[in-house]
Amino acid sequence: MSLTIRQIKYFVATAELGQVSQAAHHLNISQSAVTTAIQDLEATLGTALFQRTPTGMDLTESGRRFLNHAYTVLAAVDDALRVAPAPDEIDGDLSVAATYTVIGYFLPHHLQRFAQLHPQIRVRLHEVTREQVEEGLIDQRHDLGVVLTSNVKNSELASETLMASARRLWVPARHPLLQQADVRLADVAREPYIMLTVDEAAQTTLRYWSRTPYLPDVRLRTASVEAVRSMVANGLGVAILSDLVYRPWSLEGKRIETVMLKDVVPSMDVGLAWKKHRPLSAPMAAFREYFRQVYADAAFTGARSRAA
Repeated sequence: MSLTIRQIKYFVATAELGQVSQAAHHLNISQSAVTTAIQDLEATLGTALFQRTPTGMDLTESGRRFLNHAYTVLAAVDDALRVAPAPDEIDGDLSVAATYTVIGYFLPHHLQRFAQLHPQIRVRLHEVTREQVEEGLIDQRHDLGVVLTSNVKNSELASETLMASARRLWVPARHPLLQQADVRLADVAREPYIMLTVDEAAQTTLRYWSRTPYLPDVRLRTASVEAVRSMVANGLGVAILSDLVYRPWSLEGKRIETVMLKDVVPSMDVGLAWKKHRPLSAPMAAFREYFRQVYADAAFTGARSRAA
């Protein structure tokens, strides 16, 4: 039996999320498909990659070693197949504005790949607030913004969403809500809540809570994602945050689990923004085309645009 890229992708998703159900949801496939792929992979390798527990899937020592190889394989395949080489050398400067979350959790890998594809395009990156991104695009101090498009307000801007990152409930390992079949905001309202404030996260959170009879019991407001992660992992509260910023371990090495809520919680949408009706320079067009190619076949996105 041969090893396949699909098996490796399913293995990595399960390793990162810690549960077959969460991996299946993230990949938009059935749980049985993930389970079968992992079983076939283990049979091919001749070793167990996971220890099955009542709370999820824990990597074995062999699984931890294989995960490093899996990342290398997927990165190589991604670079080889998902982005075509640039047909012509494009030379020029590009000013890109981005918000904190985008720079910290989305852009670095893409900037490195874009630089390899277009070494003659000099990208100047600026970390600013959403309001400053919008102002900079309108007065053309910046060419493009990489932003949370769900937060873009100004009607003078065009935007294109590339990725919709689902928001889920974060809880510590062995939390009682992990055993509950259906978890709703009413259940979350009974838990101490850690509120992230960076990039207008608090305003977004309160918008969807306001559509319910409930409010979160906020015990801490913080601009630090790592602070939220540590507080949740240590059992001091729960949070609702997007998959983009999720990592299964806190800095102390404690486990964080996620739960998909039954209530409708909007995704966190990431994409590009630019000034409406502004002709795109060659570097601007190359940058936009890079992201369009990367996310064109992403099963969980489906790019959505506002007319330029």
